[in-house]
Amino acid sequence: MDTSLLTADAFPVLVSLPPPVLDVVVPVHNEQAGLEASLRRLHAHLTDSFPYSFRITVAENASTDGTVEVARRIAAELPGIDVLVLPEPGRGRALRTAWLASDAPVLAYMDVDLSTDLAALLPLVAPLISGHSDLSIGSRLSKSSRVVRGPKRELISRTYNLLLRITGTTTLSDAQCGFKAIRADAAERLLPLVEDDGWFFDTELLWLAERVGLRIHEVPVDWVDDPDSRVDIVATARADLAGIVRLRRSRITGRRPLDELRNRIGRGPLAGPGGAPSTAWGQLAAFGVIGVLSTLAYLLLFVLLRGIGTAQEANFGALLITAFGNTAANRRLTFGVRGRAGAARAQLQGLLVFAVGLAVTSGALVLLHSVAPVAPRLVEVGVLIAATAMATVARFVLFRGWVFRSERPSGDASRPAALRSSTTAVAA
Repeated sequence: MDTSLLTADAFPVLVSLPPPVLDVVVPVHNEQAGLEASLRRLHAHLTDSFPYSFRITVAENASTDGTVEVARRIAAELPGIDVLVLPEPGRGRALRTAWLASDAPVLAYMDVDLSTDLAALLPLVAPLISGHSDLSIGSRLSKSSRVVRGPKRELISRTYNLLLRITGTTTLSDAQCGFKAIRADAAERLLPLVEDDGWFFDTELLWLAERVGLRIHEVPVDWVDDPDSRVDIVATARADLAGIVRLRRSRITGRRPLDELRNRIGRGPLAGPGGAPSTAWGQLAAFGVIGVLSTLAYLLLFVLLRGIGTAQEANFGALLITAFGNTAANRRLTFGVRGRAGAARAQLQGLLVFAVGLAVTSGALVLLHSVAPVAPRLVEVGVLIAATAMATVARFVLFRGWVFRSERPSGDASRPAALRSSTTAVAA
């Protein structure tokens, strides 16, 4: 063989393409009818309007119709579409599997019906690409969002998100919007801890992200309800309630290593000007403002509860309800303690401080009623104002010298290396 005739052009060159900047996962289950139109629309938008490289991953999970065949046919026709076939159903399972298998630095997902206007995709992922944020969510409940859906689904959505905030599950406005993104380094650490495989996956992911101190970006979206949605609202609501209970139980038992994870990847507290007051007088001023607001709330609750119970019962209920909010506000604003670590312990100690306030105010009511058994409601309120002032002084002393003494921030504002951005590499 005459090797002199062989040239470099005679051999194929294998080119290793860099991973895309963004991997958009579309979980599908029995979506044969609308899948093709949605994939073509999403692919056209990314090709024409998205300034970074991308991949679309169709995460098919146990469909019984022709969903797989449609997905594979479109993937063969359009570049940048992959199909992942999973043998078991579950949106959460599909997202976890697809995200953990991806090599892209930024991961996103959206519902196959594309109810969310795709113009929000770049604002959704831009803070993650830059490294400013760790997780990003679309919100249908933001003041500047525009939403078209029936009153029934509107009521269900708002009630569910209100329940999440009341139970302390999340502070975010819209946990269940099917339009989210996360940095791959954060996903790698959080996803193994997400236990739900269904619709509660989103809420549980946000619950974890908030408790380990990740920065979450909310994007107002335009959203039009899909009238052909086949979500079983009753079954989903039942599963969501069970999920909320499970998260509360896991937090109480300490079953998940949240504090350890927070120390590894969370964002530390800020130091210097702009934080909580550093002097006793400054703390006393902040405490006083919070105290005034808490007292107003307490008196309003007392008057409302007094109409359905005795003075002692109304006093107990009003104090208990306002005690939780007072402790949380002073922890964050007066003494500069942020994050979830130590919050439960502070609330327990706050309840003991609450007991002091209850003893002072209840004692004042007992003394009043021993002197004037049928004292007018206005006199009861006046006595409680004086007693509450005394209890407030005791509360400040106990908060400053006991509850938050060991929780004051150390001033370490450094960003953990585990989640520092690689903006140069991504932009390249």
